Amino acid sequence: MTIKQISVFLENKSGRLNEVARVLAANNINMLAFCIAETTDFGLMRLIVQEVDKAVKVLRDAGFAVILTDVIAIHCQNQPGALSKILESLAEEHIFIEYMYAFAQSERADVIINPNDLEKCLQLLKEKHPDIL
Repeated sequence: MTIKQISVFLENKSGRLNEVARVLAANNINMLAFCIAETTDFGLMRLIVQEVDKAVKVLRDAGFAVILTDVIAIHCQNQPGALSKILESLAEEHIFIEYMYAFAQSERADVIINPNDLEKCLQLLKEKHPDIL
């Protein structure tokens, strides 16, 4: 399924990640998943939250540069080879994954992907893997 991801641009300095967490906590917004990417000069925090519109507003009000991106959430079994089968079917159709992050709990793995062709990827997943969306 398609969901909204928040990307927050951060200076590489101590406490910036905590500022994001603090703003969200102060507004009772729960982070469901996140990942951090960094370069020498800045970091990028990608977030999945429960209340997207509210989170965007409070983060922007706090002075953060924020953008929204549509990404795909996949729910597959947490077992060897489950993700590989999905990625293989995408590769066969020349769908490139620009980035991905995941977490697993007990028998289920949740994977966030940003493919180069969102619509084609969704269609393929619905056809070949309808149980994971």
